[in-house]
Amino acid sequence: MAREQQQDGFGARLKQIGLAFSFTAKRDKLFLPLVILAGLLPILLVVAYVFLLDGSWLFLIGGVFLSLLAMLIVLNMRTSKVVMDQSVGQPGAAYAIVDTMRGWFVTPGVAVSTQQDMIHRAVGKPGVVLLAEGGSPRMRNLVNQEKKKLARVVGSTPVYDFNVGEEEGQLSIRQLRKTLNKLPRNINAKQANDLNRRLAALRNTAPMPKGPVPKNMKPPKGARKAMRGR
Repeated sequence: MAREQQQDGFGARLKQIGLAFSFTAKRDKLFLPLVILAGLLPILLVVAYVFLLDGSWLFLIGGVFLSLLAMLIVLNMRTSKVVMDQSVGQPGAAYAIVDTMRGWFVTPGVAVSTQQDMIHRAVGKPGVVLLAEGGSPRMRNLVNQEKKKLARVVGSTPVYDFNVGEEEGQLSIRQLRKTLNKLPRNINAKQANDLNRRLAALRNTAPMPKGPVPKNMKPPKGARKAMRGR
């Protein structure tokens, strides 16, 4: 039984990688040349070492593993770039990006204004992050209202907020992942999970505007899992 579960898990993982590969190759012209180079370079270096320095052919096994690792790294980086490029200017982009990041619990559209501005809530080791999308003058008030609601639950856990967009004074969607990764780790994974459950019980999710994440920018489920490293 355990062996069958391991085989199923390995097969599912391969399927996820295949979906991510196909998704990226269709949208990134540089992906295939880069992944081929990443696969060949370690093998060529090992072969050169074996011939020139009379090394053992067993080093080829290590070279194969290095090639696979390099190809997976390129896949992850280029898939992330494709999703990022297609997210720019799209409603729901902040949610789509953070949803691919490991260790975050993301709830879309916890607050939506009549101008279709929206706030997404992300919970992770830094604490709670409110991701505002929209440029209306009322956005700041919307964020402050959401912070007041959170204060009843989060206690001393830090609450951050970012206005995500491409206009002056906003955090570019291209910098969102990097910015979140730089935040200090204030709570552990279990505390983040417990906090997310308490927040989820606060209220029902507000309705997202129609078509928040266009299909052409949203990676398939398997691609998202591959990007997370699951």
